[in-house]
Amino acid sequence: MTNLEKILVLGATGNIGFTVVQKLTEHGVTVRAGVSNPEKSKALWENNSFVDVVHFDFLDSSTFPDALEGVTKVFFVRPPQLSTPKEDMFPFLHFLKAQSIAHVLFVSLIGVEKNPVTPHHKIEKEMVRLELPYTFLRPSFFMQNLNTTHQEDIQKHSDLFIPAGNAKTSFIDTRDIGEIAAICLLNTPQHLQQKYSITGKEAVSYDEVADRMTAILGKKITYSKPSLRYFRSAMIKRGVPKEYANVMTMLYFITQMGNAKKVTSTAEELLNREPTSIDQYIEDYRASFL
Repeated sequence: MTNLEKILVLGATGNIGFTVVQKLTEHGVTVRAGVSNPEKSKALWENNSFVDVVHFDFLDSSTFPDALEGVTKVFFVRPPQLSTPKEDMFPFLHFLKAQSIAHVLFVSLIGVEKNPVTPHHKIEKEMVRLELPYTFLRPSFFMQNLNTTHQEDIQKHSDLFIPAGNAKTSFIDTRDIGEIAAICLLNTPQHLQQKYSITGKEAVSYDEVADRMTAILGKKITYSKPSLRYFRSAMIKRGVPKEYANVMTMLYFITQMGNAKKVTSTAEELLNREPTSIDQYIEDYRASFL
């Protein structure tokens, strides 16, 4: 990695992207942060001379050239609201193909190779077809889903309103995913054309998550275990776009089938330390749940 290189981080204000920017700039790497609202986001890095901020929108190809000017490597995640990759994401991938990009890191989904209906599967397949120099990070469920997607239910109702049945999940902290992404981008040659399934160090049920939250937060947290149909209906009634509600429901169906319980040692090997525990995550984010 040379100081002449510049890395484009898309979704730079998100849970993963923000950590990627932080870790890369700690190593003196120049980062271009691609965001939907540059004026609002600039304040996040006003004291970081290694970051420049640019407007980026997957649905607006006119934002691609400025975002990629002088860039040698790219990090991106799929925005949750974009559920039709052929229309939403492929134009950007095709634009990347025409550039001299040395490394494209995509945050995908664990088990994606067995789930062709997921947007992540289709994006991976297209990147391979285009022969982009990729790394796929395939994380398990994010711990931070609890303090974002499910925060309202935990705060207002002290309940995990999640249709996962009795299945276990090998949760991973998005801060660990961001750090792993930065490690891969800083050491490109050894990570090219790799597909890493990354998880936390244990698989736990949502009943166990509720028990641990109860103990750490000092307030009773329940797990109501709604059906998939009721969960989807409730999400749509709350104003969640139908396509996004469908993807969420599908992912929790996959969880119910037992496909989220796999634990790998890959995160520990890449981080050279144990991944963050669910208990540590709950403690770090306690203010988000109270």
